[in-house]
Amino acid sequence: MALAEPGVAGPVANDIKHHSVMAHISACALQRLRCRWEAVCYTGNDVKNLRIPLALGLALCSLLARAQSLPAPKEFYFDADPQTTRAIVVLPGEDDAVVDQLAATVARKPGDIESRVQLAHIAWKSGRSELGDELYRAAQKNAGNNQRLTRAVTNYAWDLYRAGEPQRALDQWQKLLGGWPGTPGWQPPTLALALWKLGYKAEAVAWYAAAVRTEPERWSGVADYARQLPDWREDERTTLAEVHAALQANPPALP
Repeated sequence: MALAEPGVAGPVANDIKHHSVMAHISACALQRLRCRWEAVCYTGNDVKNLRIPLALGLALCSLLARAQSLPAPKEFYFDADPQTTRAIVVLPGEDDAVVDQLAATVARKPGDIESRVQLAHIAWKSGRSELGDELYRAAQKNAGNNQRLTRAVTNYAWDLYRAGEPQRALDQWQKLLGGWPGTPGWQPPTLALALWKLGYKAEAVAWYAAAVRTEPERWSGVADYARQLPDWREDERTTLAEVHAALQANPPALP
């Protein structure tokens, strides 16, 4: 949410991990960090040549992800999962002072996952999506299979969704299907949102129907969305209301 680019190993990787790469990631320093990263990892035409196959690979992965369907939703989703859905905030705020503190922590403690995740979130909000991706991937790698990984995944997914990349967001959320807890209540409305945005309307309705079956008093209407989904943006609640309307018009069969 340590830093090693694909193909980078040995002294270069150790240099990235242990030197002050993250020393000053302020609003004005994000671009300088990006340039420094490329200077450490690649030189000259290597950077230009790398970007073309990387872009093709990402496009291919996206197409494959679109071709794959999510597993069908289960009948009920009663599990509470507050740790997964809680945003990672090590320090309040996003100004330069906060960023410098987080960066200093990461430089001193490369295994500090939560500081790295918050830096990734700030990078995304600052328009540095490539840097945000790199920070999130490093955080997920360091987290292993513990609870902090699931929180890093959900933070990453929301940043992707809000940056206009719902398919990549769905790819992140899909990683948590079948984990523990097995049927968390956040999954049906969240996956319904992403699926609807991608045009998978029948699948979105099926997932939202699971929310209604589980908590009909909560999800059978839209008037209380602002209270139920306080961390969602208004346009996201509006999209979910469209899913709700589609469910009302044509309820799916029980699983």
